[in-house]
Amino acid sequence: MTVDLQSTLKSGVAELGLNLSDAQIVQLLDYLTLIQKWNKVYNLTAVRDPAEMLTHHLLDSLAVVRPLRQQLAGRQPVDGRGLRLLDVGSGAGLPGVVIAICCPDIAVSCVDTVAKKATFIQQAALALKLPNLKGLHARVENLDDHFDVVCSRAFASLVDFTSWSRSALAPAGAWMAMKGKHPADELAQLPAGVEVFHVEQLLVPGLGAERCLVWLRLSSLA
Repeated sequence: MTVDLQSTLKSGVAELGLNLSDAQIVQLLDYLTLIQKWNKVYNLTAVRDPAEMLTHHLLDSLAVVRPLRQQLAGRQPVDGRGLRLLDVGSGAGLPGVVIAICCPDIAVSCVDTVAKKATFIQQAALALKLPNLKGLHARVENLDDHFDVVCSRAFASLVDFTSWSRSALAPAGAWMAMKGKHPADELAQLPAGVEVFHVEQLLVPGLGAERCLVWLRLSSLA
């Protein structure tokens, strides 16, 4: 089973145009194993089948890595400490942990209101030896830090996501929202102070479902 998962993962990574090392492939598979282990005690994810988890979780999250890198190319960190990303309502760490594995140059914080999920992220950081990963047990609106990118995956409507995490976004930062179908209705409801500057379709290897990535930022009307 592990060999099959590894070959499927490597094939998917190549299809997504990512250049990951063997060590990173191992970290991603170890992360999958960690989710399975913790799922026996904590309900981190409803998906239980390893092959399905690989597609619906790992490859789904890996699909945003290349677009993220493209958006961050040439961007100056907000505080001189390096690029920082906040994953809101991270749950089992999707896509935060995957981004931390693939982008060691980005400091990733995963915030969740459920303590056991934040604890899982902390454990994952230790087990996978990811010094750039941190789990936070908090409400995003109570954070007093600023991030270059604030992302979410199936967390809330775009209005709620941007409203709740607004104080955590650096002035020149961007929101990255992972969505299924193009969220036309949600986009129409955005307040004047938030603008969409890019929407792109994502093709997730092995997943026969629509996925898109919505990029937003504070507008001059904010």
